[in-house]
Amino acid sequence: MHSAEALDVADVLQEGRPIHMPVSSLREELAPLSLFGPTPRKLVLEVAGRVCCSSYPIVLAFLVLSGKRAGSQLACCCGNAGCSYCCGPKVRQSRSTRFMYALYFILVVIICCVMMSDTVANQMREHIPYFEDICKGIKAGDTCEKLVGYSAVYRVCFGMACFFFIFCLLTLNINNSKSCRAYIHNGFWFFKLLLLGAMCSGAFFIPDQETFLNAWRYVGAVGGFLFIVIQLLLLVEFAHKWNKNWTAGTATNKLWYASLSLVTLIAYSITTGGLIWMAVFYTQKDGCMENKILLGVNGGLCLLMSVVSISPSVRDRQPHSGILQSGLISCYVTYLTFSALSSKPAEVVLDEHGKNVTICVPNFGQDLYRDKTLVAGLGTAILCVCILYSCLTSTTRSSSDALQGRYTAPELEVARCCFCFGSGGEDAEEKRNMKEGPRVIYDEKKSTVYSYAYFHFMFFLASLYVMMTVTNWFNYESANIETFFSGSWSIFWVKMASCWICVLLYLGTLIAPLCRPSPQYSV
Repeated sequence: MHSAEALDVADVLQEGRPIHMPVSSLREELAPLSLFGPTPRKLVLEVAGRVCCSSYPIVLAFLVLSGKRAGSQLACCCGNAGCSYCCGPKVRQSRSTRFMYALYFILVVIICCVMMSDTVANQMREHIPYFEDICKGIKAGDTCEKLVGYSAVYRVCFGMACFFFIFCLLTLNINNSKSCRAYIHNGFWFFKLLLLGAMCSGAFFIPDQETFLNAWRYVGAVGGFLFIVIQLLLLVEFAHKWNKNWTAGTATNKLWYASLSLVTLIAYSITTGGLIWMAVFYTQKDGCMENKILLGVNGGLCLLMSVVSISPSVRDRQPHSGILQSGLISCYVTYLTFSALSSKPAEVVLDEHGKNVTICVPNFGQDLYRDKTLVAGLGTAILCVCILYSCLTSTTRSSSDALQGRYTAPELEVARCCFCFGSGGEDAEEKRNMKEGPRVIYDEKKSTVYSYAYFHFMFFLASLYVMMTVTNWFNYESANIETFFSGSWSIFWVKMASCWICVLLYLGTLIAPLCRPSPQYSV
């Protein structure tokens, strides 16, 4: 390879373009570079970093070409620098690490949804040649029944839950990214993927499957409910934080009063309008007694929260308590009520002509469930997004402190419209790092941005929540992904229980200081 050709490679690297070339061609063109001294050798290592994520065998070829120094470049495939080298723009280490774990999580969730799909199973049976012979060869049953259904999802989620639980124990009490355990958390992605695949596959070889599935179901139910409770706690904390942050701005700018009033008005408008809308479309003059009772109870709870939040005794202990928080919680209660009623199995009765008629559901919504594949796809995507958002936002330092009862002092609050994203701007040191540093911005040298152990624990609980949700909680035997969003009593009662737990948690934050006046209850 001549110097002009080497310059072309350097231009490609400088522009950030990916290198697409067969392994044999790369080996032939880059082999002479190892004879030209340190600069071309560095170029070889840079090329290895650019192509390693798309073609792992190429790294081994470069390892042979470049000697021991190329061993460090293997971190591009298995370390925390891999994402930045492949994607081009700079990325923070804390964000790229969480992104990779979220990617693994999404991969397993998709596999679980495929396992619960009758459509996919039928398509594979029809289009894969020698399907039955392959199933018998891998000892998965005559039609691979051991690889589909709720039992397969239980096993796969067991492997994923064990994966995150092991890393939860491994990353306990890590304060910065310089320790050996932190390097394991932030790197070795290829080997982690192999470990995750091995643990999910190994779950299929657990002896006494029936006992395992029965025991694991109760573990999943407890973990799933705990995941829901933590998210509800963070929702309550979010409502209190919103009110406290914007109230702090009223000391310097009276326009924050207008903002508080506007948001409160919108929240109560949505609550009132939602309850009235459900009373119109989910109830009828004759029948639908359960829906009427639930709407009455949940509407009464919204009124109770509003009254308690502005009661003199509560305001005396908590001056920042107000109807903004109760309005936000009421709005969420309304959403959960609507979601629960939509998940309720349809009631069918005979009319005066002897025909089956569906009652207690809006007529215009029945056509939405005809394309089961579309509904299942959209529902699964929304499920993944909501779970990932819950996991990633609940693992920040502020959320972790809130769960432990530690809050920012009111006098230190700075009112911001986007208060939930932390303080605006970055410190000067971080900005210099972005300009002068490497492609990966090591933003955890002094302290970690988030709790590693709590991060893995949340994904452990999310694994259990996904397992129970995809398998329709306790109606697992008849569950499949196509009919998942058509109605289930298990999902209905889980959502209603979540609604009432949310109300109890919020009322608890208001009433607890009256029983035990302590700073830890001040929000």
